[in-house]
Amino acid sequence: MGKADFLSPKAIGNRIKAKGLQKLRWYCQMCQKQCRDENGFKCHCMSESHQRQLLLASENPNRFMDYFSDEFKSDFLELLRRRFGTKRVHNNIVYNEYISDREHVHMNSTQWETLTDFTKWLGREGFCKVDETPKGWYIQYIDRDPETIRRQEEQAKRKKQELDDEERSARFIEEQVRKGRDGKEKEETPVYTELKRESEEEKVAFNLGASSSVAGPSKLSSVLGSSALKAATSSTKRKDTSSGLDSRGEKKKKSALEEIMEMEEKKKQQQQVKTDHWLQPNIVVKVITKRLGEKYHKKKAIITEVRDKYTAVVKMIDSGDKLKLDQNHIETVIPAPGKRVLILNGPYRDTEAVLEGIDEKNFCATLTLDSGQHRGKRVDIAYEDFSKLA
Repeated sequence: MGKADFLSPKAIGNRIKAKGLQKLRWYCQMCQKQCRDENGFKCHCMSESHQRQLLLASENPNRFMDYFSDEFKSDFLELLRRRFGTKRVHNNIVYNEYISDREHVHMNSTQWETLTDFTKWLGREGFCKVDETPKGWYIQYIDRDPETIRRQEEQAKRKKQELDDEERSARFIEEQVRKGRDGKEKEETPVYTELKRESEEEKVAFNLGASSSVAGPSKLSSVLGSSALKAATSSTKRKDTSSGLDSRGEKKKKSALEEIMEMEEKKKQQQQVKTDHWLQPNIVVKVITKRLGEKYHKKKAIITEVRDKYTAVVKMIDSGDKLKLDQNHIETVIPAPGKRVLILNGPYRDTEAVLEGIDEKNFCATLTLDSGQHRGKRVDIAYEDFSKLA
């Protein structure tokens, strides 16, 4: 009987059957051949090629099983990572997507008899987080890629830094409020002094105003008037001195609210002065992008030219190669104490200075200005706002 025509119903049915998945019991993993029915599988088992594969497998069966197990594990984890990421998903959903590929490695050729055994093995080996529920086993992929781990560490470090800044500012505000309360309590408590007379001969005089002028003689009124005038002048002097001391004390001592307002104003002024571009020629920078390869990654260079404020032409110190980089692909370089630097942003922009010390807790450095009208002034500048001079 001849072969069926290409467009005949029988040929179309055969192609449809061959396209989809067939029964697992008629699949030979050693030969990687799928048979359509029991008769075809029987003929394949009697073939010479199948017998040769069985002889090879009988010599070292563990090697073949380990090979198929590694293939199954790697393909399964790759699908889980690419399709679901680090989401928690039912293991049967992942397995159904895995076996939809005709060329997949069948589980009956691996060291695991069931999908549950394979899921438990993934949990024991640390590839996934597994948990059993009434609906079945759920798995969650653990991403151990070095780049992902580095990104997670950077995010955790950034969050910790933000929390440290918030705690530091809250602690400072509490300290200022406490100082303000202590100062107010000291001011409110009155100070009592003992009444002392400088000389026993001195007389105590009282000025009774209009009643004394009417009732008493003129001589008594003159004596009382002079003594009252002296007492009034002394009291006014005391008031003037006390008011002067109070004003000096107010000038010297500020409340916690005033100090906080001054700090906020300084921050606003610095933010207004700062710009989003910081590139300057003749400074040393470090290449941080990995797109150029390991040859230039983490290597130092000197900016020779600045274009459009955000692009720089740099010359590598080691090789002498010239590159055109964006400012997001490079970072500033902090030299050793005593070296000269250039301030790149803030109110002291374009000012040369000398590095005095580094404050690692506050991520800033103490600089002594070496040029401009503020020459000799010591200021604290953030790491990203200055760099080493070439």
